[in-house]
Amino acid sequence: MPRTTVAEFTVESIEILSPDGAVDEELEPDLAAETLLGMYRTMRRARRLDERAIALQRRGELGTYAPGIGQEAAQVASATALDDGDWIVPAFREGAALLTRGAPIQAILTYAMGLEEGAAGGPEGRALPPSIPVGSQALHAVGVGWAYAMRGEDPVALAYFGDGATSTGDVMEALNSAGAYGAQTVFLCQNNGYAISTPRHKQSRAETLAQKAIGAGIRGVQVDGNDPLAVYVATAEALDHARRGDPVLIEALTYRRSMHTTSDDPRKYRREEEEIDWDRRDPITRFESYLRDRGHLTDDRVASIEAEIEAEIADAIERAKATAAEADAVDMFEHAYGEVPPWLERQAAAFSAGAESGGTDQ
Repeated sequence: MPRTTVAEFTVESIEILSPDGAVDEELEPDLAAETLLGMYRTMRRARRLDERAIALQRRGELGTYAPGIGQEAAQVASATALDDGDWIVPAFREGAALLTRGAPIQAILTYAMGLEEGAAGGPEGRALPPSIPVGSQALHAVGVGWAYAMRGEDPVALAYFGDGATSTGDVMEALNSAGAYGAQTVFLCQNNGYAISTPRHKQSRAETLAQKAIGAGIRGVQVDGNDPLAVYVATAEALDHARRGDPVLIEALTYRRSMHTTSDDPRKYRREEEEIDWDRRDPITRFESYLRDRGHLTDDRVASIEAEIEAEIADAIERAKATAAEADAVDMFEHAYGEVPPWLERQAAAFSAGAESGGTDQ
């Protein structure tokens, strides 16, 4: 039998807004000024929340925190493209996406303070709780998308994960299952260059991460993740496909400007020159330049937005602290099991006794 080519594939790459703010008007989405300004404000809110959260963690007022500084465009623009009935399925760095879907700042802080109540997305927010295991949430998103496909309903599940997650079996199984069952699911990989300290080039020999969709028989597209217009367009198109049972993997090229979590030190594995280079491609600076050029932003408007955000976050911090102060830490023993086993009851009793005596080292 002669050797023949049985299939060939390509991966499309999308950029609409250049790093200096110039726009490709042929590809520019027709978004209302209100929508554009809403995206900008949410990106600024997410950035400032992360900065304040890092400071709170350093003072011992917050638990381990995973900031998304530098990844605001990938999250806010994609979540903006969703319909009200769609779901987001986050990992642990999706504060910006959650804010876009209406999550209160106080809830995000409360969760970081150790209170599970802060993770409740509820049916109104259409968000599953943050997922700490790397990649497992992709399978949950397939389940949500497949359920809607079986019911003949429109909603889509949008799953977020990082480049490191594409090296896990869970994500590969999710891509394959979504394709096999026509799940109404969109996968958004935020390729920020590092899986904690492991650089992208050591994770996979694949030229793109988007092409990992090919083996699952689904669409794969790459987008400039620091370009909110391109992310919006790519996500909107992917959602249209997914509603018809054609799932999509989007690889958003971005950069984690800060640490993986507050327990990480990126200076141990990243060069300063690399960080400076990505600073020039900052998504907020880029978007602000575009909005100013379009006449949607002025110095006074930017100053007003900054002041509003500072006041909002300060108020949320105080309310989150008050909520945490009223919490009873022994409650964490109540919800680990449907029926509390005897050994856990003994731990709870010891914990309570320690708390009453002023310590928990019994």
